[in-house]
Amino acid sequence: MSFNFALSGLNAASSDLNVTANNIANANTIGFKNSRAEFGDVFSATSYGLARTASGNGTRLQDIRQQFKQGNINYTENTLDLAVSGEGFFTVRGEKGVAYTRAGAFGANDDGYVVNNAGQRLQVFPPLVGGGFDTARLSDLRLGTANSPPKSSNLLEVVANLPASASAPTVTPFSASDPNSYNQGTSVTLYDSLGTAHPANLYFVKSATAGAWDVHVTVDGNEVGSAQTIQFSGTGALTSPASGQLSLATVTPSNGATPLNLTLDINKLTQYGNSFSVSRLTQDGYAAGELTGLNISDEGVVEGSYSNGQKISLGKVALAMFSNAQGLKQLGDTGWAETIDSGPVLLGSAGTGSFGQVQSGALEASNVDLTAQLVNMITAQRNFQANAQMIQTSDSITQTIINIR
Repeated sequence: MSFNFALSGLNAASSDLNVTANNIANANTIGFKNSRAEFGDVFSATSYGLARTASGNGTRLQDIRQQFKQGNINYTENTLDLAVSGEGFFTVRGEKGVAYTRAGAFGANDDGYVVNNAGQRLQVFPPLVGGGFDTARLSDLRLGTANSPPKSSNLLEVVANLPASASAPTVTPFSASDPNSYNQGTSVTLYDSLGTAHPANLYFVKSATAGAWDVHVTVDGNEVGSAQTIQFSGTGALTSPASGQLSLATVTPSNGATPLNLTLDINKLTQYGNSFSVSRLTQDGYAAGELTGLNISDEGVVEGSYSNGQKISLGKVALAMFSNAQGLKQLGDTGWAETIDSGPVLLGSAGTGSFGQVQSGALEASNVDLTAQLVNMITAQRNFQANAQMIQTSDSITQTIINIR
């Protein structure tokens, strides 16, 4: 019987060495979780109980259990390198279905999809039209598939000071091409619904009436409607129009874009001193834009920056959690699949509940402790040698018995 005991010990030590070798081999594998071989003793029993002198029947491998301890976070310069600091797995989808991983080395493929090294697509909660994210469904994260759409200009805002000492121009009537027919002018670029730029100019003409000015607006060199009069008080504050806004005539672009309905906000226009100054001249439209940058927040929100100055949410990284992570099925390529033992998947957002934070520009290293693995290797080696010696000893005893005459 001692042969069988020692043989079970050899098998156990060999299994321990296999697990240790696999851990050491993956010491530099991103997101890898080390495993531990767990053994149990074998003891024969009958319905009548155990004999007091029973010695046992050796050992056996009970389980190879993964240890989901957090690995070190190593920082990189790639925005799409992601690491989970805390609980949770990235959700990815490939040809074989959904998988879960802690390896966040992602990049964009030729179709713009964000994928890992195995070609699996990163899953996110898609953005909603009115803001927020649809946490009831998953979608593939895709970059650069479309430009940021343009927005037509509707509101112009000017913050400026008109000189109180100005006199009415000697040349009349107003003409944008004659600087002697107006006192001051400034310009801004407007955009139509197709994103086409249109140069716009504001001209201020001092009226013969004290504190009164005429405002002329041109778009593409053509005057928009007729002049509108504004009035300042003796303290230089705007008194008319009372709303502080001028509604301009509709501008119809020649390229087929939707007509522009423009409003000029002059609420912060003043009449002080002797100099003309413009503090701010803005409008709310913009042209179409191309993706120029990417930012991923700690909450996993993926936000694209576009050449037109706009920022658009592309999705929110979906994290997964299980009641028993050690029950997950290993798939290789640092991926796991849901099983009955793991329990059903719980999807959520980073930073909520028990989910950890998402760190962009970082990768989670393997949690293998090489020093501990080398010590375990030596221990397993000694166990193997001891069991081999036990077989040799049993063989010597058997040979002695056979040689008895």
